[in-house]
Amino acid sequence: MNALRLLPVFVVLAILAAHFYRGWAWVPFGITVALLPLLFVRAPWAARALQAALVVGALEWLRTAAALIAVRQSMGQPYTRLALILGGVALATALCALIFQWRPVRARFGLARPGGREG
Repeated sequence: MNALRLLPVFVVLAILAAHFYRGWAWVPFGITVALLPLLFVRAPWAARALQAALVVGALEWLRTAAALIAVRQSMGQPYTRLALILGGVALATALCALIFQWRPVRARFGLARPGGREG
């Protein structure tokens, strides 16, 4: 069941890797692909690394949106649809970081609640 809970994280990271691949950004592509096996590591540090990567990924989508919107504006082309799509992708990426706050996922990765209480 945790596989289904973590599926959105896998999909978002795969899309981010494809974004880097298309942009010939080999180092970020390699890092993103190297993060995928962390979904199978049952350790708190793995969950935190994935969360951090998802937040950075959301910022990358926002950076990409800003750059592409600027290009479209300079060419006098419409950019609203581009902004909505990339904004949605950035939001989905950021929301995937919250999956690690879900009780079953927290238990899988051995994450304790703040204050040392679980529940």
